[in-house]
Amino acid sequence: MIIFFIVFLLLFIAEIFYFKIADKYNIIDKPNHRSAHTQITLRGGGIIFPIAFIIFCLFNLDEAIQNYWSFGLGLLAICTISFIDDVRTLSNKIRLSVHLISVILLLYFTGAFTLMPVWSWPVLFVIIIGTLNAYNFMDGINGMTGLYSLVTLSSLAYINREVVQFTDHNFIYYPILACIVFLFFNFRKKAKCFAGDVGSMGIGFWVIGLITLLIMRTGEYKFILLLSIYGMEVVLTIIERLLLKENIFEAHRRHLYQLFANEKKVSHLIVSFVYALCQLIINIFLIHSQLPIWAVVLIIFIPTGGVYLGLKWSLKKKYNL
Repeated sequence: MIIFFIVFLLLFIAEIFYFKIADKYNIIDKPNHRSAHTQITLRGGGIIFPIAFIIFCLFNLDEAIQNYWSFGLGLLAICTISFIDDVRTLSNKIRLSVHLISVILLLYFTGAFTLMPVWSWPVLFVIIIGTLNAYNFMDGINGMTGLYSLVTLSSLAYINREVVQFTDHNFIYYPILACIVFLFFNFRKKAKCFAGDVGSMGIGFWVIGLITLLIMRTGEYKFILLLSIYGMEVVLTIIERLLLKENIFEAHRRHLYQLFANEKKVSHLIVSFVYALCQLIINIFLIHSQLPIWAVVLIIFIPTGGVYLGLKWSLKKKYNL
């Protein structure tokens, strides 16, 4: 346990050190008419996630060099380009190119190129890049990214220890510790920092890598539902925007969590907690269910989708949106 305390302490110090750099070089998030916050806040606090991987490598050097080099290159590449994009806006072509390279490295790391047929590779690219962007879309209020990731990572840690071991335990514990440190500064009414693209993309990449490893190890595609709340929210919102003939690549405030936080003025912390709790309930059912995947999908998405659409319709009607 002492090693985890040391890692936690190192991550905490690293985050404080980053705050000083961000403050000196004015790396901030200025609220606009689409923002869910009203105060200028330090951006890029999610840099703690790639730092967590670097610390993981330092404490597990031989194993990291042998088994985690491709994952590390992909993670650092996507975090670097995301951090640059946090500071100055980059073109979509540059970002997408780096994302594509990172996903290739991720799929190599998980063994997907060996275990999956060639025709499925483009599908994997679309799913992973789409999920990464979903992580980015959902990073809009205090606590959302940290709490949701903590629930998913904790579920993966339980599966890894109690159901089937698909990776080294520390490879899950380190991002969990990073989430706890990040939440200490972010899960507040007035957040000390926001994750930024570097944070949402970084932890999203790590979580997706773990879920892909689990699926490759077990052949159970149901584990993609460990991100079902994010998936349902983003897919339904995209469909709504397409029906309204809106540009789905432009910033907006149509997510359900945005309606609660912005229009109904519900506390960010409560909204984030409810989202994480809903995913936790789904994960508990998912892990212990012996039903076929089609039944699991129906049981999860019919009630949650119905509640989601009902709440969204009610809020849009009330606020004339």
